[in-house]
Amino acid sequence: MSKLLEIQSEIAKLQKQASEIRTKEFAQTVVDIKAKMQAFGITIKDLQTTLPGRKSKKLAAVESSEKKTKTKKEKSPASTKVAAKYRGPNGEEWTGRGLTPKWLKLHIDAGKMKEDFAINPSQEPYNP
Repeated sequence: MSKLLEIQSEIAKLQKQASEIRTKEFAQTVVDIKAKMQAFGITIKDLQTTLPGRKSKKLAAVESSEKKTKTKKEKSPASTKVAAKYRGPNGEEWTGRGLTPKWLKLHIDAGKMKEDFAINPSQEPYNP
């Protein structure tokens, strides 16, 4: 039982210490934030939003200018066209990426091999 009382006493001391540290760090954090707000011209209105996901006009302007400076090399991989590697009997195509399409899965289940539907790159030029 004395062990429990010792631990509880230690917890109370640590909680008091934590509270004092939090108070000191809070004050310094507020000073830091105010300094940054002044340096960047940020107002309380800039920090407030009426709906989640809405941006202040300043932030939207900064993001808009960043979008304009993007080069073509920075495009996401999702926007890049990939040549088809497999073609079905009805003209269906698949790049070989992602899940196997239903048309190919049906043929594989029927006993054919995926390679049976491979497009020979030497026979067909790639047209993006």
